[in-house]
Amino acid sequence: MTNFDRIRAIAFDLDGTLVDSVPDLAAATNATLLELALPQASEEQVRGWVGNGARMLIHRALSFALAKEVDETLLTDTMPKFMRHYGEYLEKYSRLYPNVLSTLTTLKQAGYRLAVVTNKPYRFTIPLLEAFGLSDFFDYVLGGDSLARMKPDPLPLNHLLQQWQIQPQQLLMIGDSKNDILAAKSANVAVIGLTYGYNYGEHISLSEPNEVCDDFGQISRFLLTQ
Repeated sequence: MTNFDRIRAIAFDLDGTLVDSVPDLAAATNATLLELALPQASEEQVRGWVGNGARMLIHRALSFALAKEVDETLLTDTMPKFMRHYGEYLEKYSRLYPNVLSTLTTLKQAGYRLAVVTNKPYRFTIPLLEAFGLSDFFDYVLGGDSLARMKPDPLPLNHLLQQWQIQPQQLLMIGDSKNDILAAKSANVAVIGLTYGYNYGEHISLSEPNEVCDDFGQISRFLLTQ
């Protein structure tokens, strides 16, 4: 078992880690495809497309619907439509994963500094956190468009290290996707992978995080029993 006794701060992914937001993303994606008179996608298909930001989600959706590679002009023209639809569906069908509230409460009370580092656009991240009563847990929030690059690039985690003036050994990343694992490894920070989220059909252990959890509540056992 990895020793996490030096950890002082924790960065959490959002979609697939704290919140199951695929139902809303699927509804917005299909509303966008419908507006373009294109075939609809299943929720399970959308679940496999999430993880690299909104633009990549729509790129994958259009590629599916058109059965060919997407023209960048069409993708650029489609993004405002998707953003409008997602704003309409945000918080409508999403749900909090089990044990998120209780675990965040425990970690916050234990003195850890908590942040959200997500590839979701910032304009949607804040309302989603507020809708589920999560905002007060986090001292810092980075969306996919907050910086020049997003996960799997290490820039968001390196930015957090600089902002909080802590060493890589003091930060832990927690996420459900190989993008979270790759970003953490590139930033030289420890990472816990969650098995229940969105990882393109691959088991999170294949990305070799430091530890793997099947339930959000299991995180505490690595941090509070050192």
